[in-house]
Amino acid sequence: RSGEMAKLTKLLDNEAFQAYATYATIVLLKMMLMSLLTVYFRITRKAFANPEDVATFGRGETAKKYLRTDADVERVRRGHLNDLENIVPFLGIGLLYALSGPELSTALLHFRIFAGARVLHTFAYLIPLPQPSRGLSWAAGYAVTISMAYKVLKTALYL
Repeated sequence: RSGEMAKLTKLLDNEAFQAYATYATIVLLKMMLMSLLTVYFRITRKAFANPEDVATFGRGETAKKYLRTDADVERVRRGHLNDLENIVPFLGIGLLYALSGPELSTALLHFRIFAGARVLHTFAYLIPLPQPSRGLSWAAGYAVTISMAYKVLKTALYL
């Protein structure tokens, strides 16, 4: 059992892993914020997806008018979906990358660009900023994930 703790302590001493843990937490918190924003927009726009969600507004036809889609709610939902499509791969590939022994400065650059790109992407989606700001921020984050995947495959090529 103490051997397992020693391995965990060694992992926590890995600065690239510490950097990964920091930036993974930042982007996960940002993604969680998107859930709260969806709830906020649903409540303020009175646009709900499920019949049970509108029960507080009455019954029958009175409640049905709140069972609808709203452009602002859908915009937040699309931003959240884009987070899921990009942050989940970052979490897996970023972890493997952090454990592959990268230079700390290179790892930090990857993680910071990804986190910054995802934050910018969210602002570009929600404000909305004119294109190509959203597209470029998406592409920057995606390119970082591909770069880390390439490094992992190059380091541990067992194909």
